Amino acid sequence: MMANNLVKTMLAGTLALAPSAVAAESCTGTPGGNAVKLTVQATGLRNGSGEVAFTVYADDKKRFLAKGGKLARVRVPARAPVTSACFWLPAGRYAVAQYHDENGDRNFNRTLWAPKEGFGFSNDAPTSIGLPALDAARFTLPAGGRTLSMAMRYRR
Repeated sequence: MMANNLVKTMLAGTLALAPSAVAAESCTGTPGGNAVKLTVQATGLRNGSGEVAFTVYADDKKRFLAKGGKLARVRVPARAPVTSACFWLPAGRYAVAQYHDENGDRNFNRTLWAPKEGFGFSNDAPTSIGLPALDAARFTLPAGGRTLSMAMRYRR
């Protein structure tokens, strides 16, 4: 009887830890200290193929969307219609870019005229001609953390 209760207690403890362990796999950065949690959600995925890459940029116009300008990136398996991930960052101002890497080649594929894969930005910043300005994508990550939803856009 006592062994049976011990097994139940151990199983309950394992199950209680499982959700946070799974969530931590999709996070980048380290919790604690001055870091707060930014959860990002790509909405409107047309399928669950490949992965979704989320890239965080600091509040710096020279680094926003520039090669080598990222602050952090996480790639997670795509799940339609919503894919989520998270970052541990200090409270502050940031911008996020996302893309749906449907073929899993870790490149944002495009034709001469338009993207072949889905993409989006924080604040659903508009991209009618070219890339959005940092001002359009900038958001504040408060000390209490934040969840940020971004629509995935497809051009084809």
